[in-house]
Formats: sequence, structure tokens, C-alpha cells
Amino acid sequence: MSPPLLKLGAVLSTVAMISNWMSQTLPSLVGLNTTRITTSDTLTQISPKEGWQVYSSAQDPDGRCICTVVAPEQNLCSRDAKSRQLRQLLEKVQNMSQSIEVLNLRTQRDFQYVLKMETQMKGLKAKFRQIEDDRKTLMTKHFQELKEKMDELLPLIPVLEQYKTDAKLITQFKEEIRNLSTVLTGIQEEIGAYDYEELHQRVLSLETRLRDCMKKLTCGKLMKITGPITVKISGTRFGAWMTDPLASEKNNRVWYMDSYTNNKIVREYKSIADFVSGAESRTYNLPFKWAGTNHVVYNGSLYFNKYQSNIIIKYSFDTGRVLAQRSLEYAGFHNVYPYTWGGFSDIDLMADEIGLWAVYATNQNAGNIVISQLNQDTLEVLKSWSTGYPKRSAGESFMICGTLYVTNSHLTGAKVYYSYSTKTSTYEYTDIPFHNQYFHISMLDYNARDRALYAWNNGHQVLFNVTLFHVIKTEDDT
Repeated sequence: MSPPLLKLGAVLSTVAMISNWMSQTLPSLVGLNTTRITTSDTLTQISPKEGWQVYSSAQDPDGRCICTVVAPEQNLCSRDAKSRQLRQLLEKVQNMSQSIEVLNLRTQRDFQYVLKMETQMKGLKAKFRQIEDDRKTLMTKHFQELKEKMDELLPLIPVLEQYKTDAKLITQFKEEIRNLSTVLTGIQEEIGAYDYEELHQRVLSLETRLRDCMKKLTCGKLMKITGPITVKISGTRFGAWMTDPLASEKNNRVWYMDSYTNNKIVREYKSIADFVSGAESRTYNLPFKWAGTNHVVYNGSLYFNKYQSNIIIKYSFDTGRVLAQRSLEYAGFHNVYPYTWGGFSDIDLMADEIGLWAVYATNQNAGNIVISQLNQDTLEVLKSWSTGYPKRSAGESFMICGTLYVTNSHLTGAKVYYSYSTKTSTYEYTDIPFHNQYFHISMLDYNARDRALYAWNNGHQVLFNVTLFHVIKTEDDT
């Protein structure tokens, strides 16, 4: 084969290899061999995960901004993997588009050469026919040379036809790349991801602003209870478990007090994980037996009701000594005014964002609930509020931001039925259901640090999540 034909054969072979690669690899690379990407496909659902949720906003009659803000889960505002994948895919498509453009230019140039060769071949074929008709007038040698050249060129004719097909395929690929690039750009515009770094910075800025907003939040009002999450199954039907709401973030000690009477042993665990696995870190032997299950750990000390009395004990875990004890005047005890389930639950000690509280009933208040705010050091009653809700009709109760929330039962179907605000000295009837999964709650306390309710539910230690409504304080507020 002559040098021009060798060059042409190399070009055609290279083009055929590229065409074969394009037809097999490119569709799978950009996804053309599966489902065609449209703006209504799954890519349009990509959006950065929000770490915070703002449910609503409005203005009250005084013009103050009112928002519902829910604390985020862990791993806030992380990069959205799908958005990153979209950006990477778009970059690949753009690179492929440039490669296709270069290949197309080379293909067009070679294609023009092949067309020229095709014309020459057709002319040569016509001339050969003419010579064949007049072969009697030509020398046998010349005739044989032309015959050999024609035999060499004849196999190129189907190759030329295949080359035309490959050139069309490349053109189709180029059009597909252009369409896909347009679609991806449209999707990118729709999700606003032109600059992912800028978007990420905006999310971080929003997180910072929301954290600043959280610092300005007034105390929240209970809106919803979700769960429970079962942490462990242990102990008797009645008991208490808790963490310290004033402890640092690194201090996650858990305290466990089984049974409602005839016990003085408090078990300590370094973390929830140790609590679940049963790895005790320390055991405390209290100087007195406790009554009920309504104890609280607050700022490193345990507050509990001394058995068969209305005396409140403050016990230090660090020193192992009683730091203070005081009688809660007129408070009923030893099943005089318990919750519906009994168990010497007359005096309920609890803590919230404001401080330490005692909830109980007195004869002077006709057996209805009395709320007293206590001095955490001396146990002195700072102020009391008398409600109209019968203590014996309450299943359990807990304090959030100075408001007492009372459930109507300790059994299945219980709900938060009544609330009393110490800030306004007013009450209201509520209807906030929650799932009493194990049918018998003997302890229910709010932890302000965790924003959760700790519960002892028929030998199960469980957690409930709470949703609070907050009002944001402005500079105009006094």
C-alpha cells in the first residue's frame, strides 16, 4: 500500500477506535446509557441539609419578632454530598464537551480529506471503466497497473461508509453533551449552587446568627413531646435516673436510684454509654433513706425527700456529706398527697432554667398543688404559688422555664393536661399527648441542658424530646 493510503488507513483506524470508545465509555460516564437527566429528576431534589429549623415567624402587637426555633441535631451544616457530586459531574461534562469539540474539529478536517479521496476514487473508477473499454488500444502493462491500484482501493469504499457513520455518531455525542451541560447548568441555577463555598459560608453565617438568636431567647413554652427513646431496661417497676443540668459538656455522669423506698444506694456512671453497659464508676451510701422517685441532681448535689418526713436533704457527691436539710412547711408526706401511682411521691423536687423547685400539696391549699422556688444552698423557700389542681389527680409533673406542666395520669393515654406559669401566676388547660410506651410512669423530670424529659417507665429508662416555643428578646425589651 502506498504512503498516502497508509496515512489514510491510520487515520481511519484511529477514528474507529475513538468512535468505539465514545460509544461505550462516554454514555456510561455521563449517564446517557441509563435514565436521561431532566430537571424533574432526582437531581432537582438536592439541597444542603439544614441544621436549624425555624417553623414560623410573625410580629406580636408590640412589633417584636416571634419565632419558633428548634435546637439542631449534631454535625450542623455539614457539606451536602449530593451538591458536591453535582458540581463534580458538571465539571466532568464541561471537560468532556471541550474534548468533544477538539475531536470534532479534527474529525471535520480528516473528513474533508476522505471526501476528497472518495471523489478521486470515483473518478478513478470511471476512468478505469473507460480504459477497460479501450483496453485493446492500450498496452497490457498499463492496464495491469491500473487494475492493481483499483483492487487496492476497492476495500476502502465500505470503510468510508463506516467513517461517515462514525462522524454522525460523534456529532450526536456532541449534541448530547451540549444538552446535558444545559440541563446541569439549569439544575445548578435552580438550587443556587454557583459557588458552593459561598453557599457554605452563608449556612455557617446563618448558624452563627441563630446561635446569637438562641442567646436572646426568652424561656420556652412546651409545644410537643416526642419519643420515647429507650435507653436501658433495669431495676424494679419504680425508680429514678438523671444527669446534672448544670454540668459541663464534658461531664455526662448518670445517677441511678432504684425503688421508691427502703433504699440508700445511689449508683454513678461516667456516661450514658457506661450506664447502658452497666459499668459503674462509684457507689454512694446516703445517710438517710429516700421517699418516692422525685429526686434531682443539681450543680453537683443530690436533693431528695427524707423517708417518712417532709424534710429535704442536700447531699454533696464530691464530699459525701449532707450540706443542708430543711423541713418543707405544711407539705404532706408518706402518701398523704402523692401522684396517682402512690409510692410516697408527695414531694417532687425538680430543676429548670430558672433554678430549684419543690412541688407538693398542703392541707391549707385543700390538697391542691403548691409550687415553691428554693434556695439551692439553704433550701429556704424563696416564693410559693398555690394552684387549683389536685395533687392526687396528677400523674406526674415537671418544670420548664418557670412553668409547671402536669400530666393527667401515669398510665396509657396520659397527656400534659394542665400548666401553671409562675411568671404570670396564671394557669391553662393543655392537650399535649405523649407516648407512654410501657404503660406506667413513676418518674418524669425535665433536664434543661439536654432539652429532654427523663422518665422511669415500668422498669425502662427512657428519654422524651421536647419542642419549645420561644420569644426573641429585642434591645427595646426591658
